[in-house]
Amino acid sequence: MAQCQANSKVGQRCRHLARPGSAFCTVHRENVDWTRVGATATGAAAGSIGGPVGAVIGGAIGYFAPNVFRESTTKRAKVFVSFDFDNDRALRDFIIGQAKLTDSPFDVTDHSLQEAAPERDWQDKARAAIGRADVVIVMLGSRTRWAGGVLKEIAMAHGLGKRMFQIIGYREGTVDWSVPGAGRVYRWSWKNLKKLLA
Repeated sequence: MAQCQANSKVGQRCRHLARPGSAFCTVHRENVDWTRVGATATGAAAGSIGGPVGAVIGGAIGYFAPNVFRESTTKRAKVFVSFDFDNDRALRDFIIGQAKLTDSPFDVTDHSLQEAAPERDWQDKARAAIGRADVVIVMLGSRTRWAGGVLKEIAMAHGLGKRMFQIIGYREGTVDWSVPGAGRVYRWSWKNLKKLLA
């Protein structure tokens, strides 16, 4: 689902999710979706060439087309995932899985490279990948704070001025697992990820 297209009373963009089939949330459901009205009218006019049945079909296509277009053009945050390759590959797989959900506000564009690409230029590749990202997420396991590759990726992210935060990757995890200088620490929940990456 996409974010509600309405503005709040103070002029900021509404942070609620739009209802299915609408551009607005339940709070702003009375707003008129002029994009949909215009698209329906245009579709009906174009379809009227084929008579009444064509007008109905054209109107239906026009009605649903904005939703498809809106969903496909919603900007999703590009995320670089830093993790301890030796101990926490499952965390990478889980967050990549969440990025594939239809209502995900983010895409995982790249992830830790040191062990996956041990050639001499891994740092150049990592720096380029981090440079393409909007945000760096450090996935925390019990040994992440000592993982050399993660520490180098965090330094690169700082050098590139990237926004960064840490997610505790396991239920038994604590803030003690955090990596100094890698941003605030959050519990892993879908609600937190959506809020942080919207």
